[in-house]
Amino acid sequence: MKLKKVMSLVLACSMVLSLTACGGKSETATTKESGDAATSTETTKGGDIAGKTVVFIPKLTGNAFFEAANVGAQKYAGDWGITVDYQGSASAGVADQVQVINNAVASGADAICISTVDAAGVKDALLAAKDAGLTVCTWDSDSEGDARSLMVSQGTPEVLGQMLVDMSVDALTKRGVDPAKDEVKYVWHYSQATVTDQNSWQVAGEAIIKEKYPNWVKVADNYYSEQDAEKAVSVGAAILDAYSDIDLIICNDSTALPGQLKAAQNKGLGKDDVTITGFASPQSIKEYCDAGVLYEWGLWDCGIQGAMGCYLAAYLAAGNEVKVGDKINIPGIGDCEILANDCLSEGATTADTNNGVVLLPERVVFDASNVNDYNF
Repeated sequence: MKLKKVMSLVLACSMVLSLTACGGKSETATTKESGDAATSTETTKGGDIAGKTVVFIPKLTGNAFFEAANVGAQKYAGDWGITVDYQGSASAGVADQVQVINNAVASGADAICISTVDAAGVKDALLAAKDAGLTVCTWDSDSEGDARSLMVSQGTPEVLGQMLVDMSVDALTKRGVDPAKDEVKYVWHYSQATVTDQNSWQVAGEAIIKEKYPNWVKVADNYYSEQDAEKAVSVGAAILDAYSDIDLIICNDSTALPGQLKAAQNKGLGKDDVTITGFASPQSIKEYCDAGVLYEWGLWDCGIQGAMGCYLAAYLAAGNEVKVGDKINIPGIGDCEILANDCLSEGATTADTNNGVVLLPERVVFDASNVNDYNF
């Protein structure tokens, strides 16, 4: 399947948000301006979020994806009257995140919104934060379901796994490979085996490949570079050294993708020599696109994602309660629906109140034709 339809980002107050629910059912929420009380589906059961402080925690600082998410969160925070305190570490380590979580509790913050580096590794710290009275929400990379209230996810594993495969197929086709008939030697390169979301996308992508492209050959186990920019380059080089005839490298991580592209560029390889694709912010990959190292890659509006996570954390910290099926109107962004946790993890349970998942409405494919349209 050739994926060429580039979906627009959600950046205005009035638009249509199409949310893909679990179990194959499609549910749609229509965005309304915050003042449209007659048609809003929001039911407020608690207080106003104004004055709340949310500690906004990335996997690591300095990464374009997480920095852009903070810019988006700060942009909306001023309009909502909340404080978003962006706190993280330059290294993506469990101990570093645990320290940031503990600091948030000590600071007297109202809520935490975190992208976890290791769901199990930070669970005890998040549970302690909840016990101390903080609301805990997640975004980008989830915690275990009982350690947080709401998760703002970029999409279900099936949606994102399909997107990775579709971009791979499209780029392979562009360089003259027939994905349906030719043997395609491929491998995955991403952060680490303990990152819940990236692993779920890889598992879903693998299932799609096995079903639709049985002629593809996975040449090695997954490669991990632990969200370390320098290691991503060295691991990327190791892949290219070990498999000089590799056809496809899928990098479902925003540090692994630029590292893999840099490794290819260092070896003088371009988009017609090896297909590399995955997830990263557009501007972090632009130089490699301009240099002809890849055809396309994808992501979602991480600024909107960060803002949504901080709003929902403040919303629950203000005493509001939600359950699966409820819709919340986020001013300036629109309506979002609370889904059950099993839309991200099969068999996951969901508490009766203040627990569940909110999906981002859209994802975006970037290439040379549109990369300059985005500034994050």
